[in-house]
Amino acid sequence: MKNREITRLRAAWIPRAKGNVLEIGIGSGLNLPFYSERVTHVLGVDPSIELQLMAKRRATRQVDVEFLSQSAEQQLPIPDESIDTVVMTWTLCSIPNPGDALREVRRVLKTQGQLLFIEHGRSRHSGVVAWQDRLTPAWRLIAGGCHLNRKIDGLIAAAGFQIKEMNTFYTVGPRPMTYTYQGLANLA
Repeated sequence: MKNREITRLRAAWIPRAKGNVLEIGIGSGLNLPFYSERVTHVLGVDPSIELQLMAKRRATRQVDVEFLSQSAEQQLPIPDESIDTVVMTWTLCSIPNPGDALREVRRVLKTQGQLLFIEHGRSRHSGVVAWQDRLTPAWRLIAGGCHLNRKIDGLIAAAGFQIKEMNTFYTVGPRPMTYTYQGLANLA
């Protein structure tokens, strides 16, 4: 997840975060260098201790970063309506129960907060969808639970968000794996 095009997407989107940030699936911290001075604190959620150690090494002094070692579907030890921006990048594909995670995000997001997302998922092209559906059972086993065929905008809307801005496109690589949703949502 750190090729040139993916890095370009991060560089264009992550600086839009501001205030108190919750990053779901912080992983190895590839988004950390792109947070601007408008971010006061980043709380990164990821169940992998190994990835968190990598993220700690990637963290810069300009952003205060704290980590939670848990799944995003579990209740987060964060007060209601205390987060200004939630960031999710290439995460919703592998969360076992994405609806639960998004409802928890909704709980902690301030009324005027924003959800920034870059995710891959279900294409709008039927030929690609057929391949996504065929490949997903095996792909999940070899790619850490990743689903190629989740309709990202549908998941976000079903959790009570209103998508304010969204682009869909293919990134470089095989089409079943690269249909991308990039957007911003607020509470509905």
